Amino acid sequence: MQSAKSERSFVSVDPSKCIGCGLCEFACTIEKGEQFWNPICSRVRVVRMAPVFNFALSCRGCDDAKCVKSCPEKAIIQSETNKLLIIDEKKCKGCDWCVQACPHGGITIHIGTGKAIACNLCEGNPKCVEICPENALEIVHSDEETNKRFNDALENLPAATEKLAIQIKNKDWKPMLAASEQRAQKITEKLNDLNKTAFEKQHK
Repeated sequence: MQSAKSERSFVSVDPSKCIGCGLCEFACTIEKGEQFWNPICSRVRVVRMAPVFNFALSCRGCDDAKCVKSCPEKAIIQSETNKLLIIDEKKCKGCDWCVQACPHGGITIHIGTGKAIACNLCEGNPKCVEICPENALEIVHSDEETNKRFNDALENLPAATEKLAIQIKNKDWKPMLAASEQRAQKITEKLNDLNKTAFEKQHK
């Protein structure tokens, strides 16, 4: 039995809830002190594929981490507490081999430093999970949990797409606008929280 000390922990998304707003990316960049809230520098990244299917990607702390094995500089190791990546910036040459090796899109090269970056769960309190207006993100401990969420969302995708198409065809705008207004209100509240956090960080 795997000990709690080495239990995998990583951020997982429910695509059926994700609206592709990108607040998780901005929350990540603010927490990591990135300038200009640049989502390209985020450790979690949103993939927008359709109005009813969006999702976020981050490091899964794989048991058989291909990024670790692929690094020619031995710059990547895994945390003993959650198996997420620890990247030695002094050793990392930005060769991109880890990015190519990762099957989950969980590691990338920082556009400014040229070094590899990956999610570290904000040391236990991931800001992306906290800020998500639809509660689409949560911490899980296995690929099975994440895969089930994706598979369930994919299974429901045809019905959701058909429902959307019928609403548009019938010009049934009221429920769509009501849902849109609710989402906009949630996003506004979360943006206010992000602005407050960014202001406090800038004026410490």
